[in-house]
Amino acid sequence: MYDYDLLVVGSANADLVIGVERRPGAGETVLGSDLAVHPGGKGANQAVAAARLGARTALLARVGDDSHGRLLLDSQREAGVDTVGVLVGGAPTGVALITVDPSGDNSIVVSPGANGRLAPEDVRAAASLFQASRVVSAQLEIPLESVVEVTRSLAPGSRFVLNPSPPRPLPREVLAACDPLIVNEHEAKVILGEACVSGRPEDWARLLLAKGPRSVVVTLGADGALVASAAEGVTRVPSVKVDAVDTTGAGDAFTAALAWRLGTGESLATAAAYAARVGAAAVTKAGAQVSYPTAAEVDAL
Repeated sequence: MYDYDLLVVGSANADLVIGVERRPGAGETVLGSDLAVHPGGKGANQAVAAARLGARTALLARVGDDSHGRLLLDSQREAGVDTVGVLVGGAPTGVALITVDPSGDNSIVVSPGANGRLAPEDVRAAASLFQASRVVSAQLEIPLESVVEVTRSLAPGSRFVLNPSPPRPLPREVLAACDPLIVNEHEAKVILGEACVSGRPEDWARLLLAKGPRSVVVTLGADGALVASAAEGVTRVPSVKVDAVDTTGAGDAFTAALAWRLGTGESLATAAAYAARVGAAAVTKAGAQVSYPTAAEVDAL
């Protein structure tokens, strides 16, 4: 019935990465490593991560008619992603400026570029992609009104997965479509706002469910994740212990793996456990897309 296991609607950026001994404070200059340029962006990352695992994947995004845009298209095609939905032009390709310290933690500043021009009419024009997709995943590095249009374009019986990053308050219409809403600690607190009256992730999950999503996943880094739904309550998913080299893009790998496995019929907890292994494998290598594992590499972890 479906041509694609996963349609990712989202951003495509060139990641400009510099390694630093420590990240600079206000007004401070520090020396870093040579500049490395990698294909990135939350949407593009998720599409590559899913395709590497074996999912039939398509990407709906916008890039510039420039060298960074060509880099991104080449990366998608090399991973096996269908790029029929990638629009070219309208603005320069988005760029993410990333610093990575020796512990693998990163700081990121994003210039949206063409991502900010992925408009609701572009989503409507891609109706055939939505009809052909079992699961649709999105993030918030594209205009919020375009994400709203995504929820209105879903095919009957398909599933919508949202990672609200960078976080902002969400319309009830979007929240109600999420199955699941995937957040880390920072994203949970932003979306909950004044309702975040607890320091316990279990309480965040329950409070987020009360806002309307059909299910919620709270990622907790080295502490694993929580999955929650009205029918099954709150369940802890353990982490996989690895030596982290670079956490850039690991959350995107987790989200892509989770979305794909949910489409195969797995339960939320089972899919999240698999996604945790994918995310763990990703942090053992430098970079985002270049670090994403194949299914065989995940099985061997």
